[in-house]
Amino acid sequence: MPLSNIEIIYQDQHILIVNKPSLLLSVPGRAEDNKDCLVTRLNDNGYPEARIVHRLDWETSGILVLARDADSHRELSRQFHDRETDKGYTALCWGQPKDEGRIELPLRYDPPNKPRHIVDHEQGKHALTFWKVIERQDSFCRVELTPYTGRSHQLRVHMLAIGHPLLGDQLYAQGDALQAAERLCLHASMLALTHPATGEPMRFESPAPF
Repeated sequence: MPLSNIEIIYQDQHILIVNKPSLLLSVPGRAEDNKDCLVTRLNDNGYPEARIVHRLDWETSGILVLARDADSHRELSRQFHDRETDKGYTALCWGQPKDEGRIELPLRYDPPNKPRHIVDHEQGKHALTFWKVIERQDSFCRVELTPYTGRSHQLRVHMLAIGHPLLGDQLYAQGDALQAAERLCLHASMLALTHPATGEPMRFESPAPF
Protein backbone atom coordinates (compact mmCIF):
# COMPACT_ATOMS: atom_id res chain seq x y z
CA MET A 1 0.00 0.00 0.00
CA PRO A 2 1.27 3.53 -0.72
CA LEU A 3 1.94 6.11 1.96
CA SER A 4 -0.93 8.16 0.49
CA ASN A 5 -2.51 9.97 3.44
CA ILE A 6 0.33 9.41 5.95
CA GLU A 7 1.86 12.84 6.46
CA ILE A 8 5.57 12.99 7.35
CA ILE A 9 5.77 15.87 9.84
CA TYR A 10 9.52 15.62 10.53
CA GLN A 11 12.37 13.29 9.72
CA ASP A 12 16.09 12.95 10.25
CA GLN A 13 18.45 9.98 10.36
CA HIS A 14 17.23 8.94 13.83
CA ILE A 15 13.48 9.56 14.02
CA LEU A 16 10.31 9.91 11.98
CA ILE A 17 7.35 11.98 13.15
CA VAL A 18 4.17 11.09 11.25
CA ASN A 19 0.48 11.93 11.28
CA LYS A 20 -1.47 8.66 11.36
CA PRO A 21 -4.88 8.78 9.68
CA SER A 22 -7.96 7.35 11.32
CA LEU A 23 -8.89 3.75 10.45
CA LEU A 24 -5.29 2.58 10.06
CA LEU A 25 -3.61 0.18 12.47
CA SER A 26 -0.29 1.27 14.02
CA VAL A 27 1.16 -2.26 13.78
CA PRO A 28 -0.02 -5.44 12.02
CA GLY A 29 -2.98 -7.26 13.56
CA ARG A 30 -2.97 -10.99 14.22
CA ALA A 31 -5.41 -11.84 11.45
CA GLU A 32 -4.01 -12.25 7.94
CA ASP A 33 -6.30 -9.50 6.61
CA ASN A 34 -4.95 -7.02 9.21
CA LYS A 35 -1.40 -6.78 7.86
CA ASP A 36 -1.89 -3.32 6.34
CA CYS A 37 -0.78 -0.77 8.92
CA LEU A 38 1.25 2.37 9.47
CA VAL A 39 4.60 0.69 10.07
CA THR A 40 4.37 -1.70 7.10
CA ARG A 41 3.40 1.14 4.76
CA LEU A 42 6.43 3.10 5.94
CA ASN A 43 8.69 0.02 5.68
CA ASP A 44 7.50 -0.62 2.11
CA ASN A 45 7.84 2.99 0.97
CA GLY A 46 11.32 4.26 1.70
CA TYR A 47 11.64 3.66 5.44
CA PRO A 48 12.52 -0.05 5.81
CA GLU A 49 14.24 0.58 9.14
CA ALA A 50 11.36 2.43 10.84
CA ARG A 51 10.34 0.83 14.14
CA ILE A 52 7.26 1.64 16.16
CA VAL A 53 7.80 3.16 19.62
CA HIS A 54 4.20 3.70 20.77
CA ARG A 55 0.76 3.15 19.28
CA LEU A 56 -2.54 4.84 18.59
CA ASP A 57 -5.86 3.03 18.38
CA TRP A 58 -7.07 2.07 14.88
CA GLU A 59 -9.75 4.79 15.00
CA THR A 60 -7.51 7.49 16.53
CA SER A 61 -5.56 9.83 14.27
CA GLY A 62 -2.55 11.97 15.04
CA ILE A 63 1.13 12.20 15.88
CA LEU A 64 3.36 9.14 16.22
CA VAL A 65 7.15 8.90 16.54
CA LEU A 66 9.08 6.03 14.99
CA ALA A 67 12.75 5.21 15.47
CA ARG A 68 15.15 4.68 12.57
CA ASP A 69 17.90 2.84 14.46
CA ALA A 70 18.19 0.54 17.47
CA ASP A 71 19.74 3.10 19.83
CA SER A 72 17.01 5.65 19.09
CA HIS A 73 14.34 3.01 19.57
CA ARG A 74 15.80 2.04 22.94
CA GLU A 75 16.04 5.64 24.16
CA LEU A 76 12.58 6.69 22.95
CA SER A 77 11.04 3.57 24.49
CA ARG A 78 12.72 4.48 27.77
CA GLN A 79 11.31 8.03 27.60
CA PHE A 80 7.78 6.71 27.15
CA HIS A 81 8.22 4.12 29.89
CA ASP A 82 9.60 6.71 32.34
CA ARG A 83 6.88 9.23 31.38
CA GLU A 84 9.38 11.79 30.14
CA THR A 85 7.29 12.57 27.07
CA ASP A 86 4.27 14.87 26.98
CA LYS A 87 1.19 13.90 24.95
CA GLY A 88 -1.85 16.00 24.21
CA TYR A 89 -5.08 14.95 22.51
CA THR A 90 -7.97 16.91 21.03
CA ALA A 91 -11.41 15.33 21.26
CA LEU A 92 -15.11 16.08 20.93
CA CYS A 93 -17.14 14.79 23.87
CA TRP A 94 -20.90 14.56 24.28
CA GLY A 95 -22.57 16.82 26.81
CA GLN A 96 -21.24 19.65 28.95
CA PRO A 97 -18.54 18.66 31.45
CA LYS A 98 -17.01 21.09 33.93
CA ASP A 99 -14.34 23.44 32.57
CA GLU A 100 -11.55 21.11 33.65
CA GLY A 101 -10.82 18.17 35.89
CA ARG A 102 -9.05 14.87 36.43
CA ILE A 103 -10.22 11.28 36.09
CA GLU A 104 -8.41 8.67 38.16
CA LEU A 105 -10.07 5.31 37.57
CA PRO A 106 -8.29 1.93 37.21
CA LEU A 107 -8.77 0.14 33.90
CA ARG A 108 -8.50 -3.40 32.60
CA TYR A 109 -9.17 -5.33 29.43
CA ASP A 110 -12.62 -6.95 29.24
CA PRO A 111 -12.07 -10.25 27.34
CA PRO A 112 -15.77 -11.19 27.02
CA ASN A 113 -16.32 -7.92 25.15
CA LYS A 114 -13.03 -7.53 23.29
CA PRO A 115 -11.52 -5.14 22.43
CA ARG A 116 -13.35 -3.11 25.07
CA HIS A 117 -11.81 -1.99 28.36
CA ILE A 118 -13.65 -1.26 31.60
CA VAL A 119 -13.20 0.46 34.94
CA ASP A 120 -12.36 -2.13 37.60
CA HIS A 121 -11.47 -0.93 41.11
CA GLU A 122 -10.17 -4.36 42.15
CA GLN A 123 -8.24 -5.71 39.16
CA GLY A 124 -7.71 -2.59 37.06
CA LYS A 125 -4.37 -0.81 36.54
CA HIS A 126 -3.91 2.76 37.68
CA ALA A 127 -4.96 5.30 35.04
CA LEU A 128 -5.03 9.10 35.23
CA THR A 129 -6.38 11.60 32.70
CA PHE A 130 -6.71 15.39 32.82
CA TRP A 131 -9.28 17.24 30.72
CA LYS A 132 -9.92 20.87 29.83
CA VAL A 133 -12.81 22.30 27.81
CA ILE A 134 -11.58 24.38 24.85
CA GLU A 135 -14.89 25.20 23.16
CA ARG A 136 -18.57 24.57 23.92
CA GLN A 137 -21.30 23.78 21.38
CA ASP A 138 -24.99 23.08 22.08
CA SER A 139 -24.69 19.35 22.64
CA PHE A 140 -20.94 18.68 22.78
CA CYS A 141 -17.57 20.18 23.70
CA ARG A 142 -14.11 20.32 22.23
CA VAL A 143 -11.73 19.21 24.94
CA GLU A 144 -8.00 18.89 25.47
CA LEU A 145 -7.12 15.53 27.02
CA THR A 146 -3.79 14.86 28.72
CA PRO A 147 -3.08 11.27 29.76
CA TYR A 148 -0.61 10.81 32.62
CA THR A 149 -0.67 7.05 32.14
CA GLY A 150 -0.93 5.28 28.79
CA ARG A 151 -3.52 2.52 29.19
CA SER A 152 -5.32 1.11 26.16
CA HIS A 153 -8.52 3.04 25.39
CA GLN A 154 -7.83 5.18 28.46
CA LEU A 155 -9.18 8.47 27.18
CA ARG A 156 -12.28 6.88 25.67
CA VAL A 157 -13.21 4.85 28.76
CA HIS A 158 -12.42 7.67 31.19
CA MET A 159 -14.61 10.17 29.37
CA LEU A 160 -17.38 7.58 29.13
CA ALA A 161 -17.06 6.95 32.87
CA ILE A 162 -17.84 10.59 33.71
CA GLY A 163 -20.82 10.61 31.35
CA HIS A 164 -19.21 12.32 28.35
CA PRO A 165 -18.40 9.71 25.66
CA LEU A 166 -16.40 10.78 22.64
CA LEU A 167 -18.37 11.53 19.50
CA GLY A 168 -18.45 8.78 16.90
CA ASP A 169 -16.92 6.16 19.23
CA GLN A 170 -18.14 2.84 17.82
CA LEU A 171 -17.01 0.93 20.92
CA TYR A 172 -18.19 3.13 23.76
CA ALA A 173 -20.69 5.74 22.56
CA GLN A 174 -24.39 5.14 22.03
CA GLY A 175 -27.36 6.99 20.59
CA ASP A 176 -26.86 10.65 19.75
CA ALA A 177 -23.20 10.65 20.81
CA LEU A 178 -22.45 7.79 18.41
CA GLN A 179 -24.42 9.33 15.54
CA ALA A 180 -22.96 12.81 16.00
CA ALA A 181 -19.81 12.05 13.97
CA GLU A 182 -18.75 9.65 11.21
CA ARG A 183 -15.47 8.86 12.94
CA LEU A 184 -14.05 8.70 16.45
CA CYS A 185 -13.32 12.31 17.35
CA LEU A 186 -9.97 11.72 19.04
CA HIS A 187 -6.71 13.08 17.64
CA ALA A 188 -3.17 13.00 19.04
CA SER A 189 -2.48 16.69 18.50
CA MET A 190 0.76 17.24 20.46
CA LEU A 191 3.88 15.25 21.28
CA ALA A 192 6.93 16.56 23.14
CA LEU A 193 10.05 14.45 23.57
CA THR A 194 13.83 14.62 23.80
CA HIS A 195 15.71 13.82 20.62
CA PRO A 196 17.30 10.40 21.25
CA ALA A 197 20.65 11.33 19.69
CA THR A 198 21.13 15.07 20.31
CA GLY A 199 19.26 15.51 23.59
CA GLU A 200 17.37 18.44 22.10
CA PRO A 201 13.83 19.08 23.41
CA MET A 202 11.34 18.75 20.53
CA ARG A 203 7.64 19.53 20.31
CA PHE A 204 5.31 18.66 17.44
CA GLU A 205 1.71 19.70 16.87
CA SER A 206 -1.01 18.57 14.47
CA PRO A 207 -4.45 20.23 14.31
CA ALA A 208 -7.44 17.94 14.70
CA PRO A 209 -9.18 17.15 11.37
CA PHE A 210 -12.63 17.46 12.95
